[in-house]
This record gives sequence, C-alpha cells and structure tokens, in this order.
Amino acid sequence: MVKTNTADIGFEKEIWKAADLLRGNLDASEYKSVVLGLIFLKYISDRFEAKYNALVAEGDGFEEDKDEYTSENIFFVPQEARWSVVAEAAHTPEVGTVIDNAMRLIEKENVRLKGILPKNFARPELDKRRLGDVVDLFTNIQMKEHGDTKDILGRTYEYCLSKFAEAEGKLAGEFYTPACIVRTLVEVLQPYSGRVYDPCCGSGGMFVQSAKFIERHQGNINNISVFGQDSNPTTWKMAQMNLAIRGIEADLGKFAADTFFNDLHPTLKADYILANPPFNLSDWGADKLQDDVRWKYGIPPAGNANFAWLQHMIHHLSPRGRIGMVLANGSLSSQTGGEGTIRENIIKADLVEGIVAMPSQLFYTTGIPVSLWFLNRAKKQTGKILFVDARNMGTMVTRKLRELSEDDIMKIAKTFEDFEAGALENEKGYCAVATLEDVAKQDYILTPGRYVGIAEIKDDGEPFQEKMERLTSELSDMFVQSHQLEDEIRKQLRSIGFIL
Repeated sequence: MVKTNTADIGFEKEIWKAADLLRGNLDASEYKSVVLGLIFLKYISDRFEAKYNALVAEGDGFEEDKDEYTSENIFFVPQEARWSVVAEAAHTPEVGTVIDNAMRLIEKENVRLKGILPKNFARPELDKRRLGDVVDLFTNIQMKEHGDTKDILGRTYEYCLSKFAEAEGKLAGEFYTPACIVRTLVEVLQPYSGRVYDPCCGSGGMFVQSAKFIERHQGNINNISVFGQDSNPTTWKMAQMNLAIRGIEADLGKFAADTFFNDLHPTLKADYILANPPFNLSDWGADKLQDDVRWKYGIPPAGNANFAWLQHMIHHLSPRGRIGMVLANGSLSSQTGGEGTIRENIIKADLVEGIVAMPSQLFYTTGIPVSLWFLNRAKKQTGKILFVDARNMGTMVTRKLRELSEDDIMKIAKTFEDFEAGALENEKGYCAVATLEDVAKQDYILTPGRYVGIAEIKDDGEPFQEKMERLTSELSDMFVQSHQLEDEIRKQLRSIGFIL
C-alpha cells in the first residue's frame, strides 16, 4: 500500500477540535495566533513539568536551576506562567490576563522568545467562556504522553497550520506551503550541511523539513545554519515559535521586513535556498529598484515579481549553492515584460538543473498550476537540464486536495539522483534530459511536456478492427439509452404541465 504524507492525525485532530471552539465570530487570521500560542504554552509547560518532576525526584535541589532546562532545549517556565496557574483561572474573567502574563514571563526568562509570543488573550472580543473551555480541554490532554520529543508539537503545529490555510483560503499561501511540496524540494536538494536560506520563509516549513531530512539520515542538525525572513509580522512570529519548538537555531532577522527593500542578510551566500515566494506578485516596487545589483540577468517587470525572487536567490548563492523553489507555471514560458530574456540569460549561464511540473490541487489556497525549479552553481551535468512531468502523480486525500505520496516524492528525488550520476534513461511522458541547444530550439521555454513527450500507450492485444467494432457497438447502445432517457424526461415534464 502506498503511504501518503498524512500521518495518523488522531491526536492533532483532537487539538484542532479543541482550538476550533474559539472560532466564534473571529476570522481565521485573528484566532490563528491565539490557538498556536495556546498550543505552544501548553506544550512547553508540559515539557518543563516533566523535567521539573524528574529533578525533584533526584532530590539535589536543581529544579529551579535554568541551566538544567536550557541544556536540554527545554524552555524555562517560571512559577506564575505554568499551565497549572492557567488551568486554575480557566473559568474566571481574568483567564485572558493570566495567559498574557504567562507569555510575558516566559519571554522574560527565555531571551530567544522575546517579542515573539502572542499576548492578545485579554482583548474584549475574545470570548472568555470559550477560552476557558479550550483551556479545560488542553488541561486534559497530556502532550508529553503522546511522545517526549519536540516533533509532537511540530506535527500538531503543522496540522493546525494546514487547517488554518484551508480556512483562510487565498491569503494562507503567505504562511503555509503543503508539506509534500516542501519535502520534495528537500529530498532533491539534500541539505546535509551548510547555510540554508528562505527569503520568504512563512511559518518556517522549509527549515523544519530540512531538519527532518537530517534526522532521517542520522546527520547532525548542528551542521546547518538557518537564515530567513518574512514581511508579515504575524507570520514571522509563527516561524520563530515553530523553529523554537523544534530546537532549530535560526536567524530570521530582528523583525519582519520586505526582502526586496530590506534584505536582512545582505552578505549571505547560501549553500541551499528553498522557497515558495508569493505567486505572480504585482506592485512589488520595481520602479524603485531599477539599478539593483541583484538583476544580473535582466530587470524584472513591475507587474510580476517571479523573476525578481529568482534573481534575488541566485544573488545569494554560494559558489556551490543550489536552489529549490516553487514558481507559477507562467514563468516557464512567459515572454512579457522581458521575462523571456531573463529566463534565456539564466539558462545560458547554465544555472538551471531541473524543472518539475507538479500536479494540480496541491494547494489549499490557489488553483494556479506550479512547477519546481532547481538551480545549481556547480552542476555535475553541465550543459544539460532535467525535465520531469509529475502532473499525473499524487492522490486525492480530500475532495479538493491532492497530496504526493512518499513513493511519489522518492521517485522524483531518485530521478534527480540518477540524472546527476549520468545514469538516467529518458522515460516518455515522465522524464527527459535536454541539452541547452535543445532548449534554445524551443525558444528557451522550460515547459516539461515539450521535452518528455507523451507516454506510450500499452498495446492491449486487441486487433484494431475488432476494437472499433466493439466500441461502436457500445456507443450505439449508449445512444439508445440516451434517447430512452430523453423520452422519459419529456414524459415527466408533460405530466406537470410543461412541454419541452
């Protein structure tokens, strides 16, 4: 049986159900920080309490020593901020104030969290009765019983992020990229060590998956350095919380900032860049950045930032750096606003390593078809580009959402691995290796379908003449049934006084 990326989410569903009680008349974007803040507070309190009780049992009096906790990546929770205090205040008018105070105290004791945690639980529009009910539900869920690793909250956090993405619609793309897409980028790039960068990091999913990749391959998380930024203050805080929970040390700048106008890592040369920039962003400020040093391959058009993002990332690549990014399919073939020239110049520089056309319905937020672009400053197969058509991959996990399975992701990753080793054989309808000359003949258009062709249809052994006779006979029967249905519909309409 092919396993998809959707894990056993019974526990996560339980948390979401509890959190969703808070919805009331608040928009998803408003209660998102409230819910994620509560999950964060409950989990770090549970982890603290488990370590606290262990230290008490040892009897050496170190239970209030902060170093005992920080050495194990456990946040120190002062007495007045512990969940027991919050739980006691659950059904009092002051519950919001108590939670806000807990957040402030935790920030004060843990420098890494300063200015990051939400402190808006006391606001009047947040129903305190419902908030108390959610606190009760969280009180009865011992998170540490579901696994004493930082990944349990990561799973819960990611599940809730996906549910918020579903609830928020189009705006959600600003903070959430489906896990199967991120995982595909990571499995192809394989960021074992070095500097990892995401210039539009959302809630930090690219970094989380990079860390998971290292863990799966028994690597050392300390071998990567994480850099990123995001322009949305709420999203930037979510990313800080997400990474803090995971124990990932990250430099996301001291504040949220627009990447084009306030690059928080101007001298960074990254070994791996993973990103899902906003699709087809217009009015991004091109008129104020006409002479920018980043536009080495051409000035991006004012109406679309796709090639501005791409060139920003190329600018930040180390001599052996690689990029894996998501772009709307229009970037594969667009000629407007000088985009065709920019794409041509990037291809001629032999930076493009591979393009993957993705299936539809992978995003909660948009129906825009997308592709994955992989660029490499140190290509093993120089003068060649790998094209993969993955449009037929994936499984519908809901009526609206498709997800790539584990097998799908690993097949794409293995295709790139074989390509780099020079051992890949073209497979019609799925993958093909093209030279830069081949691409030039196609006017530097990178649509994979142009190169991989159409898969050969397997011969079923039925002679053509027999097949046509059978099919035309079946079609004739269908026509008869169609006329019978038409007559019945007319009859029913006449019975109620209508004539068709």
